[in-house]
Amino acid sequence: MKKIRSSFLFVMILTLTMIIAACGNAGNEDVAGDEGGNSSGEKQNLSLLTGGTGGTYYPLGGQIGKIISDNTDANITPQTSGASAENMETLRAGEAEIAFSQTDIAAYAIEGKEMFEGDPIDNIQAIGSIYPETVQLVTTEKSGIKSVEDLKGKSVSVGAPGSGAYINAMQILEIYGLTKEDIKAQNLSFDESTDGIQSGNIDAAFVTAGTPTGAVEALSAQNDVVIIPIADDKIDALIKQYPHYSKDKVATGTYNIEADVNTVAVKAMLVVTNDLKEDLVYEMTKALYENTDKITHAKGEFITPETALEGLGDMELHPGAAKYFEEKGMTE
Repeated sequence: MKKIRSSFLFVMILTLTMIIAACGNAGNEDVAGDEGGNSSGEKQNLSLLTGGTGGTYYPLGGQIGKIISDNTDANITPQTSGASAENMETLRAGEAEIAFSQTDIAAYAIEGKEMFEGDPIDNIQAIGSIYPETVQLVTTEKSGIKSVEDLKGKSVSVGAPGSGAYINAMQILEIYGLTKEDIKAQNLSFDESTDGIQSGNIDAAFVTAGTPTGAVEALSAQNDVVIIPIADDKIDALIKQYPHYSKDKVATGTYNIEADVNTVAVKAMLVVTNDLKEDLVYEMTKALYENTDKITHAKGEFITPETALEGLGDMELHPGAAKYFEEKGMTE
């Protein structure tokens, strides 16, 4: 009798275990099905390097990260950073897999120029460009600064060390016959720059980011913001010497300004390490460029497959990204 009871108890426990396991598997299948049609349900954790919280990379990166996470087998975690150049070095070190960058800074990294002089980075490839990054020379009405020439002797933020804004600032000063020694240069983030203008500790700041830029918007809430124009002949000279620039403007109404301001822009882009699998990067690229309707940030309207190869120059696409753009008829 005891033997029969023991056998019955064993069968009951075994049956209950099988039922629990089956329910667990069904739940996992449901989760995988909700993740944009993923087949494996196994998520690869990846880091997306953005920039400072006062710029465009960070808020836009949060939305892009969610789109990719919802539609692929990648689980994207956006991270704040010192932006373009620092991001390239972090990818070189293998401490992240995806990053925002200005197209010019990514090109310098691959070619071993400027801040990467003699030390090129060989493990990064492009996904594609996403939107124009406007070079904004920001000050306020009370500073009295009306032109780039007026910066001489002034305290000016030229961007965080290792940022694209720093290179842009140096190149624009160069076109005007000025150097870093002609100004009181400060290496500040966008938030620190606008805080410094607000407090009177600095007079102006170079900010390279999509407009409107959060930190500058915050400044304009309490001050009459002025965006200093770049003269047309200087724009032409800048583009001739550094072809990655294009003509741009800060539009009327941005930061409450009353007229368009002529300036220049570079492109923002996404880069990845070349050890990511082709299929995964293909799915990531497709997810981004085909779900831009889910991006509420103002720069979402610029993210299209048709413009994704602009500004990349000779940069190599990751094979997964190349496959997507070939399917779209964007590459030869």
